Amino acid sequence: MPGYSDRDRGRDRGYGSSAPRFGGGRSGPPPGKFGNPGERLRKKHWNLDELPKFEKNFYKEHPDLTRRSMQEVEQYRKAKEVTVKGRDCPKPIIKFHEAAFPNYVMEVINKQSWTEPTPIQAQGWPLALSGKDMVGIAQTGSGKTLAYLLPAIVHINHQPFLEHGDGPICLVLAPTRELAQQVQQVAAEYGKASRLKSTCIYGGAPKGPQIRDLERGVEICIATPGRLIDFLEAGKTNLRRCTYLVLDEADRMLDMGFEPQIRKIVDQIRPDRQTLMWSATWPKEVRQLAEDFLKEYVQINIGALQLSANHNILQIVDVCNDGEKDDKLIRLLEEIMSEKENKTIIFVETKRRCDELTRKMRRDGWPAMGIHGDKSQQERDWVLNEFKYGKACILIATDVASRGLAPHKTSPKKTQYAKTKSIVSLLKKVILVLSLFLLSLTSLCILSFSHLKVAGARHDEPQGQQRGKEEWNWATGGHPVA
Repeated sequence: MPGYSDRDRGRDRGYGSSAPRFGGGRSGPPPGKFGNPGERLRKKHWNLDELPKFEKNFYKEHPDLTRRSMQEVEQYRKAKEVTVKGRDCPKPIIKFHEAAFPNYVMEVINKQSWTEPTPIQAQGWPLALSGKDMVGIAQTGSGKTLAYLLPAIVHINHQPFLEHGDGPICLVLAPTRELAQQVQQVAAEYGKASRLKSTCIYGGAPKGPQIRDLERGVEICIATPGRLIDFLEAGKTNLRRCTYLVLDEADRMLDMGFEPQIRKIVDQIRPDRQTLMWSATWPKEVRQLAEDFLKEYVQINIGALQLSANHNILQIVDVCNDGEKDDKLIRLLEEIMSEKENKTIIFVETKRRCDELTRKMRRDGWPAMGIHGDKSQQERDWVLNEFKYGKACILIATDVASRGLAPHKTSPKKTQYAKTKSIVSLLKKVILVLSLFLLSLTSLCILSFSHLKVAGARHDEPQGQQRGKEEWNWATGGHPVA
């Protein structure tokens, strides 16, 4: 292979390549106005003998790893709570140089202040670089994004250049637009050294700029399933060149009902691809998905298998009657607001309850803002920025924010949950949300209900409040979202 560390992927994009074509162009009928998403996508029938070959094993064990005994390896795995299931799993790397990344990757890593890889990176990098399918089960905030993106960059730089009409080489499926945007930021930062182009496609934003990115050619596409299905049905992109597939937060995507769309999308990708699945939990639905999509995969688990999430959190469950809930919430907020670090997230079950509680708290003078799926992307981004930068220190949210939040250099001191359907979903949300924050959290307070049932939304609060009041900027004296 040529010297990929020196490749300029912006050079001669789409012209003069003598490499075999992977396919391109636009295909597929226009999407219908009715019916199930993806029903117009035809399942591909692949003949591997006719497909161009591609390379996916780039891993060479570093001499330091070769000299490391299996006893030392097992000691490391035990200390880091790493368990491995599967055949021919490489030894974990302990220092960054042992990954033997190309210079264009190491230069970016060396600019960071990291001392060593996280456990999921230490075991995941050699696996992904070796071209194996894998399942990574780890808490959110464990460094899994880089665990799959850095090998993806190496993978892409060993493939032929994109030609006009080609789709992405690496596809990352994410459950929410917030997570997709975060992954896109990381992909852009680490991909620019080798001039890789990436884009993020998701619902709730104009299609035009996203379509233009795809038509110009991107090596990395981060997408939510619904919007990607729309573009595939409309022939705006294709997945014939895709050889590196990532399912990020697979359990979350299944919880949100994306399984049919995921299966439709995977049907459009060649079966000899490399697939990496990442999940915070390992329920039977995720296990079945892994069995269907992955071949001879290796499973990595960090921590407990039943609910892999951040354990460095004190969880306090206060079971109370519905009538006591609001008073307890106010007393708790008064206690939190008296502290220096006072950012708070309040989770509620429904969008209606989110709006009601936001209005009520703002009338009472609390610096609260609400976010849920019915708000526009512009509005959601604005609210999140107000919360990140401390202009509003109370965020009231539905499941839309249960993952993918990463406030700027700070994190909630305490988080308050207002409603939940079951103790399982409550604890799952608590751990998964707080695990995303990079700074250590000292305590967590949860307000629940007797018998852990969902109480009905209150109807005794005024409903005629103007939406502009919800969008008050507490730092500047207030202005509506443009």
